[in-house]
Amino acid sequence: MTTYTRLRWTFTDGLTLVGRELGRLRQDPGELVAALIFPAVMVVLFGYVFGSAIQVPGGGDYREYLMPGLFSMVTFSAVMGVMARMATDASRGVMDRFRSMPMARLAVPFGQTGADSLVGLLMLAIMVGAGLLVGWQPHRGLIPTAEAFLLMMVLRYALSWVGVYVGLVVKNEQLVDQLVPLFLPFTMLSNSFVPTGGMPGWLRFLADWNPVSALTAASRELFGNPGVPSGDVAWPLAHPVAAVLLWSAALLVVFVPLSLRAYMRRGR
Repeated sequence: MTTYTRLRWTFTDGLTLVGRELGRLRQDPGELVAALIFPAVMVVLFGYVFGSAIQVPGGGDYREYLMPGLFSMVTFSAVMGVMARMATDASRGVMDRFRSMPMARLAVPFGQTGADSLVGLLMLAIMVGAGLLVGWQPHRGLIPTAEAFLLMMVLRYALSWVGVYVGLVVKNEQLVDQLVPLFLPFTMLSNSFVPTGGMPGWLRFLADWNPVSALTAASRELFGNPGVPSGDVAWPLAHPVAAVLLWSAALLVVFVPLSLRAYMRRGR
């Protein structure tokens, strides 16, 4: 079988599994509704609760400052969603059933990451609608706005491979449920809700080099929202677009091979 034929086979089977994942969400509307309501709740909760107490650096509306951070949080939910689905399929023997079928074996992780990208687009659309309702808007035009959302989807796809790997390694849906809350502090330790300038030095260093901060800073810059860092700041905040692209490339280089190896080993 030629390389081209293998790639086409994997791509075709991967699309089939994307449909399978979307169909599973349709059969479990509660999970889908929760995923779609979550962004809207985040906008209202943080926008109005935090917005009454936090001053934006350089002035400006806090909800416009906040929305790029919430977009980043939704982007990082890819890790938790894919991780849970992979661990569930592994623990229930679904992957063993896939291996007994005449299909490309690598289509499973590619199908999971592809389905997550589509779900992520829908979640971003819901959050954009909620943001517009509370007063957020992009100010730099269509192309920079599209670039910001493209950055989010690129990083989300890279993060979904982290979820694939962790889900395959853990292989236990109960343990995955216990790991999910650990990701919230990671997203909170950033510039999403408050500036990092007031943090202690060691904590500021962690926040500034957090990929959540890079994506948030890049989004604020491309949207033209308040809070764009200036002056003497860490490299990821001074060059946030480049930082996001480098983070995405690094995650793909590391976790795609690790995920594929972990998946292939389960069949031995």
